[in-house]
Amino acid sequence: MTDLPQATGGFGDRPTLTFPATGAPADLQVQVLVPGTGAAVAAGQDIEVHYLGQTWGGGVFDTSYDRGETISFPIGVGQVIAGWDQGLVGQPIGSRLLLSIPSHLGYGDRGVPAAGIRGGDTLVFVVDIVDAR
Repeated sequence: MTDLPQATGGFGDRPTLTFPATGAPADLQVQVLVPGTGAAVAAGQDIEVHYLGQTWGGGVFDTSYDRGETISFPIGVGQVIAGWDQGLVGQPIGSRLLLSIPSHLGYGDRGVPAAGIRGGDTLVFVVDIVDAR
């Protein structure tokens, strides 16, 4: 099994990622960094999160921590990348998760060049699930 990046900080803190020397995993990986104690997130709910997104071994492309506010969106219904839909549904509110999302569950071969995401990039997110309703 491929090693996953290490994340600093606790729930609500802006994390810093340290990447292993090994390459990115080929499949979606979800690691619980801080277990939540709230209700499980269900598909179709609006989820509220803090997050940091970084390409595998590369730079941060987006983070809500620096903006100082969470974001909300429907989960499990195709409104976000598939790796988020698959990795966040079923997780308890209050969880901090590390997601390693392969390209085919992220932005695929097109990437998002304006954000510094190349086609084929593996994405790594640290996500704090703040609420779901």
